[in-house]
Amino acid sequence: MAENTFEEGRVLLIDKPLDWTSFDVVRKIRNLIKIKKVGHAGTLDPLATGLLIVCTGKFTKRINEYMAQEKEYTGTITLGAVTPTYDLESEPENFKPVDTITKELIQETTQKFTGEILQTPPIHSAIKQKGKPVYLMARKGVDVVLEPRKITIKKFEITSVEMPVISFRVVCTTGTYIRSLANDFGAVLGCGGYLSSLRRTSIGNFSVEKAITIDEFTKSITGSK
Repeated sequence: MAENTFEEGRVLLIDKPLDWTSFDVVRKIRNLIKIKKVGHAGTLDPLATGLLIVCTGKFTKRINEYMAQEKEYTGTITLGAVTPTYDLESEPENFKPVDTITKELIQETTQKFTGEILQTPPIHSAIKQKGKPVYLMARKGVDVVLEPRKITIKKFEITSVEMPVISFRVVCTTGTYIRSLANDFGAVLGCGGYLSSLRRTSIGNFSVEKAITIDEFTKSITGSK
């Protein structure tokens, strides 16, 4: 792959590995292809895996276009506790029993989170207030207040229930925080819940099935086996 093809613009579909930030992926690709103009279309948290669209060169102009597209996720919610970050970046706390939570109740509750809803983003997120990401303030113990946002969840399917863990598939609009969905879902059930795994499977017409790993991309650039 010639360097100038990346300058002219490429759309790379990367299967983001666990524990990498989205910027880790961008930085790795930037170092490999030796150009500065590289960006991603839609952040995935470090504990999430799956589809990350990375644009290079002139195609970075398309980032907002890709970010605005519908997204699909699969993952698991663990019921019976909450975490400050709404996922496993922090320790579970406030444990509650889940023995009264039935499969029927779980299925019924998904309907309250389907369609156009108001969702408050996590305070441990990269949303900025006064020019700073709110998670920096939250880590310092500063009270952070975020306004609810209007989002649309087109599909919220429970694919399996193995208490206290439920597996799901969600199709949603941009701006949806699956961590918030997990937290709010547990709150409505009355037992608490947090996001215990997450994988982005598609963005618009782009599928993770067509994505490559960082190792595969590295080999394609360096020619190593």
